[in-house]
Amino acid sequence: MIKITLPDGSVKEFAQGVTPMDVAKSISEGLARNVISASFNGTTVETTTELTTDGALVLYTWNDKEGKKAFWHSTSHVMAQALQEMYPGVKLTIGPAIDNGFYYDVDFGDQRITDADFKAIEDRVLAISKEKHEFKMRSATKAEALEFYAKENNPYKTELIENLEDGTITFCDHATFTDLCRGGHIPNTGIIKAMKILSVAGAYWRGDEKNKQLTRVYGISFPKQKDLTDYLELLEEAKRRDHRKLGKELELFHFSQRVGQGLPLWLPKGAALRDRLEQFLKKAQKKAGYEQVVSPHIGQKELYVTSGHYAKYGADSFQPIHTPAEGEEFLLKPMNCPHHCEIYNAKPWSYKDLPKRYAEFGTVYRYEQSGELHGLTRVRGFTQDDAHIFCTPEQLDAEFKNVIDLVLYVFGSLGFENFTAQISLRDPEKPEKYIGSDANWDKAENAIINAAKEKGLNTTVEYGEAAFYGPKLDFMVKDALGRSWQLGTIQVDYNLPERFDLTYKGSDNELHRPVMIHRAPFGSMERFIAILLEHTGGNFPLWLMPEQAIILSLSEKYENYAKKVLDLLENHEIRALIDNRNETIGKKIREAEVQKLPFMLIVGEEEEKNGTISVRRHGDSGKSNQTMTIEQFASLVQEEINKTLKSF
Repeated sequence: MIKITLPDGSVKEFAQGVTPMDVAKSISEGLARNVISASFNGTTVETTTELTTDGALVLYTWNDKEGKKAFWHSTSHVMAQALQEMYPGVKLTIGPAIDNGFYYDVDFGDQRITDADFKAIEDRVLAISKEKHEFKMRSATKAEALEFYAKENNPYKTELIENLEDGTITFCDHATFTDLCRGGHIPNTGIIKAMKILSVAGAYWRGDEKNKQLTRVYGISFPKQKDLTDYLELLEEAKRRDHRKLGKELELFHFSQRVGQGLPLWLPKGAALRDRLEQFLKKAQKKAGYEQVVSPHIGQKELYVTSGHYAKYGADSFQPIHTPAEGEEFLLKPMNCPHHCEIYNAKPWSYKDLPKRYAEFGTVYRYEQSGELHGLTRVRGFTQDDAHIFCTPEQLDAEFKNVIDLVLYVFGSLGFENFTAQISLRDPEKPEKYIGSDANWDKAENAIINAAKEKGLNTTVEYGEAAFYGPKLDFMVKDALGRSWQLGTIQVDYNLPERFDLTYKGSDNELHRPVMIHRAPFGSMERFIAILLEHTGGNFPLWLMPEQAIILSLSEKYENYAKKVLDLLENHEIRALIDNRNETIGKKIREAEVQKLPFMLIVGEEEEKNGTISVRRHGDSGKSNQTMTIEQFASLVQEEINKTLKSF
């Protein structure tokens, strides 16, 4: 007999050879019908895997992240089978599940796949699925695996196998199809009821631009047709909210090939938006005791060697900059933290001086391959709302919780209400990924866990997601479309203070090592604005809008009155502009709607005579126009701002 521990802590005894599906049936028939994947002792297994030792079992359904992963990975196998049948001679490479669906990278040779082919492929995938083929895992020797793909003349799979150890190689079979695979499948293909190919794109083999470019076929699948219908509607809404589209319409930013890929140019309205966000955070930071610092855009290579960033991220940095002086080598700044360590090191400190909180909107540069660039969400130059707190170990708990308060204030003021705090810890299986002693890591991880618990945050734990120098608290925010984004991070670091030999004099008159907190509520200004654009659909909170109102005159006769209204609005610190063109009021309103201006203030004969404005809100049908004085409108604007922009 073996003992199986379930997530609720209960323990059940079964005969050796029991499968996860058997365990599900012992709990309830309803659960057994819905279980599609499982993990045993932290390792993904099939629902048919025979369990022979004591261990912890987790059963997954479609509603679980791991369940979806197994569902989508399984569908990628079925799609690969369909592609192999419909395009003879294609060479398959890899087909993983991703956050939303899956992809398969395929070498189509001289054949091509276009949008016109999608429907036929989808139909074939569903036809195979209806046959309810079981996914069956089996082991193979390295020689057997190499022989199999030699017969298929597939150099990609051969290369993968050559890098695997004998005894670790497994295949998955279903129907007449076989694929090299580690496992993690649904019980059978019949569970797949709906499937859609979303797009195709170019992808270099193993992400290396020197290798052959393959065709990446993206798809998604669901256990119900309605789920697919809902998802496609969500995709259409996402297209309407695409920050690249909105950024162009609202004249916020621009990309120029002459300037370079991944290097955004901020237009006047976008620059004003950025500045307003910066001032918003600077004001809160000042109240929280932060001091503003400025560091250069480059640093000597040795700086990043000392910090450990060069060893970890050197390959993702731009090539070193050589000066006319022999042997002098600089890098474009990939991180702000080494610079802030040197700012701390500028003078000696006492425990009475701590904590020191240094904040900077610092621009950093990291090389991203051209295929990975995506609007403002993946760029090569971006500005971080970075800050580093140097404190005593005794101050760490209070400082960490104060940063949590700041992050929550930022989210609340910008309408991000649905979020989870992810505690990102070391991967215990890969200690080589991290620097520093186990003792320091234990202290840092416990500090984060305890602070998150005391603040009552809704948390999850993810192993392997820590930074190389310390654990993190990452805020995973859901936007209006239900998509999850990592926004805001707080990190505890005992390692950089050691690498830079940072010290302070304690009450015992001895030198001690400070603890370092890294934090960035926005993360990257570029990425944050992109996500905010898509979350709001361009309808930013009123306090943040580049222009809060536009004055629309019924004709050029009322130009002077429009200017008078503008002056009065400026006295109330309301940002507005005038549209006094010789156009119909209908056209002016339509164009103001496209610009997503919160208020349209219409002025004509009646308004000039009575000293009023006719107020129309963005998105209104026009039937709810209100006539009011400038003072009444100013009060309305301030009241709406106060609803979202709280005092910190």
